Amino acid sequence: MNEPYDVLLDTLTPATTRESTLPELDRKPDPWESSMQATCECLSWRGAFDNLERRHAEDALGETIYHDFPVRARSAVVTAHTLMERGVISPEELRARMDVVRERFHRE
Repeated sequence: MNEPYDVLLDTLTPATTRESTLPELDRKPDPWESSMQATCECLSWRGAFDNLERRHAEDALGETIYHDFPVRARSAVVTAHTLMERGVISPEELRARMDVVRERFHRE
């Protein structure tokens, strides 16, 4: 059913848990989260993916397809989902780029 988006669903590991309390949600963002927010702001600023549209997509997709993802990861997942939906990047291209990033992490 979600075949093109399986590349995103495959990133959810069994150890991943969704935040359930305010202290879990009210924390300092990790560096990747701040970078992701900056990327979303740039996409909005350039008219590629409006922030309000992204937030609506996060609400809709975050409570359906991506409900098991941590709240702070949803911006990344929903943005990638939308970019694939619009044909900006294919699932194969995204998977290849994710593999490159994983390889970099394993080298360090």
